[in-house]
Amino acid sequence: MLIHWIWFAHRPGLSDRMKMGLLQHFQDPEEMYFADSSAFDHIEGISPEAKQSLADKDLTQAEKILEICHNRQIHIMTIRDAGYPIRLKNIPDPPAVLYYKGMLPDLDGSPVIAVVGTRKASAYGLTTAKRMGYQIGRCGGILVSGMACGIDSMAMSGALTAGMPVVGVLGCGADIVYPPSNRALFRDTENYGCIISEFAPGTPPLGYHFPKRNRIMAGLSCGVLVVEAPEKSGALITARLALDQGRDVFAVPGNIDVPSLAGSNQLLRDGAIPVFSGWDVISEYQALYPDKIRKDTAPAHQTVYPDEIRQVPEGEKEAAKVAQKPRMPEKKQADSEKCYKKVIDKAESSPYIDLNDKLPKLSAEEESVVALLKSGERLVDDIIAETGMTAGKLLAMLTMLELKGVIRRLPGKRISLK
Repeated sequence: MLIHWIWFAHRPGLSDRMKMGLLQHFQDPEEMYFADSSAFDHIEGISPEAKQSLADKDLTQAEKILEICHNRQIHIMTIRDAGYPIRLKNIPDPPAVLYYKGMLPDLDGSPVIAVVGTRKASAYGLTTAKRMGYQIGRCGGILVSGMACGIDSMAMSGALTAGMPVVGVLGCGADIVYPPSNRALFRDTENYGCIISEFAPGTPPLGYHFPKRNRIMAGLSCGVLVVEAPEKSGALITARLALDQGRDVFAVPGNIDVPSLAGSNQLLRDGAIPVFSGWDVISEYQALYPDKIRKDTAPAHQTVYPDEIRQVPEGEKEAAKVAQKPRMPEKKQADSEKCYKKVIDKAESSPYIDLNDKLPKLSAEEESVVALLKSGERLVDDIIAETGMTAGKLLAMLTMLELKGVIRRLPGKRISLK
């Protein structure tokens, strides 16, 4: 019964990994509820504190949560339900129960991108986040974010403008509007997507909840895009979790002299995929979702408006005010065509023998990757399998090879010799 799932999900002393281990030994939480204490003795990894917690059969809290969900129109989904997102289910520590408001999009049948970044964003970061969110939506992607001020809010606002559903993952109950300044964004997200939380309704936004919710953002997604993040940032926690879960990590390049961009630039140095538009992100999944992805090259003139600036909390207004400065003028059409022509001319006139001049400068591992590419373009996953390298190490190496002019990245997570 659903009440037993709620009882199980909120047992103190049980980690999410312990809960997954218990679900492998019992049919469902109802069986656990009626089991005696000896039934848990043979299960490896269950601590004495966890056994004591499971011995508490009081359903008062679970009954109260059920009543609140009914009164506030909050849906409840268990990990055994057919609609539970498959990508999230496959991480090592998925939540046993999810609470959500709104309509859950088709997260398994669409490219899902988590967009994260600092709350105290620069004008560059705010405008880029909104533009990226819009472009990701226009190209067929579903955007996931933590609904915080700054990068999160701007990215979600852009995606909503594109007419695509969005998903907000909270570090508090799904009925709590946090930060309060994002009330309008919460309303739009609920109406055109959904708000998800593993925390029971009424749970306040405590500090240690947010790193925990980051694993859900990464787990729902195909990849994580970091727009702007300092060296110590929750966005970098999400990026690290994404790598641990086998997800792609993208980053927007930024000014190396700006502290709020130091973390995202560091990700690029460590092998994150550099991107300059939403299409750069979504095109990586073209082969997986050919019927959902469309290339949209229409210009995205997304700006941050004064009413959005006013929603930023007092402590963050000083950083956000710069978003009202005039936008940089766009390049003239003639200049754009000239740059484009230069790229094409260089590609056509560059002889293939140039590669041989670069090979002596490569390490043995880099040469092994180049050797695999001499027969033609390859999937990144295939190279990982054939070389035995870790995903992080190979991605870092590919970035260096790209900088050296040896390889180029292609849509669909493919690479080839330049």
